[in-house]
Amino acid sequence: MSEKEKPKYGKLVEGANQLSLGISIVVAVLIGAGAGILMKKYIGYDWLLWLGLFWGIAAAILNVKRAYEKQKAELDKLKDDPKYKHAKKDFDD
Repeated sequence: MSEKEKPKYGKLVEGANQLSLGISIVVAVLIGAGAGILMKKYIGYDWLLWLGLFWGIAAAILNVKRAYEKQKAELDKLKDDPKYKHAKKDFDD
């Protein structure tokens, strides 16, 4: 993808994607809580705070799922690597 085709906030998204998992979980929950507080303040319904918090927690869970899938894909590549074929052991003892 060339520099012209990247989205406006592409660098910000790439930077957020490279944050450590723990930081990204905290950031996701804080952004969700902040959105809930703003919605509660401007719209006036108390339950909107909980909705924003739920969105933040859901985003944090999604971050964990994505990190797991990425790590699993990398380990699956190693599984098929001939360099590690000799390490296959039989654990039927």
